[in-house]
Amino acid sequence: MLMTLIRHGRRFGAIAAIAAVIPFGVAPVFAQAVADALPGPAAGRAGPLNIVASSVSRVLTIIRSQPADATEDRKRRAEIREAAVELFDFDEMSRRLLGQRWTDASPEERRDFVVLFTGLLERAYLNTIANQRPATITFQSETISGSYAQVQSQMAGGMGEIAIAFRLLEQDGRWAVYDVTVDGVSLISNYRSQFNSILKRMSFAQFLDRLRNREASEAVPQNPGR
Repeated sequence: MLMTLIRHGRRFGAIAAIAAVIPFGVAPVFAQAVADALPGPAAGRAGPLNIVASSVSRVLTIIRSQPADATEDRKRRAEIREAAVELFDFDEMSRRLLGQRWTDASPEERRDFVVLFTGLLERAYLNTIANQRPATITFQSETISGSYAQVQSQMAGGMGEIAIAFRLLEQDGRWAVYDVTVDGVSLISNYRSQFNSILKRMSFAQFLDRLRNREASEAVPQNPGR
């Protein structure tokens, strides 16, 4: 199986939670809890913590609107994806995931992978929120070291308290998330180990075809969870 996850104990819960905190959307009860935890206007400056919190806030505004039909639902999904693209550097994530394979890939292959990987994360989230229990998240602090930063937060819910860290990189004056860790489980490291194992057995072009086939077989239904 392409995306085999460890399906037991707290480690699986942490990996599943990674998908839930990536702002393609948030379960309604979870969303309200996050809104209550966001820093107020006094936080002011556009530091990493405020950027992460503001992005989550924007997504909350979008998902509170209930789509009346499939057209509105598609529009809402597009707006949520736009918010995620503004917060996350999917090119940087892909580069760190693939390492030398990214360097060797053609510009077209890189673009294709970024699109497919972004879709994979979106589907992972949608599969997670169906069973998402009520939770609260508190943004705690930010640590900046040169062009790197980390935003610490804590989520409390059905799985107990879970530490969530957003890792950001500043490039061209823009802070963007390139990794998320949940209880020490890194999104990038998790996918890298799986992808490296697969790429030992096939070419990059074959790998992209496999991702496309997976995407086609896991087409996201309209209005999931409704």
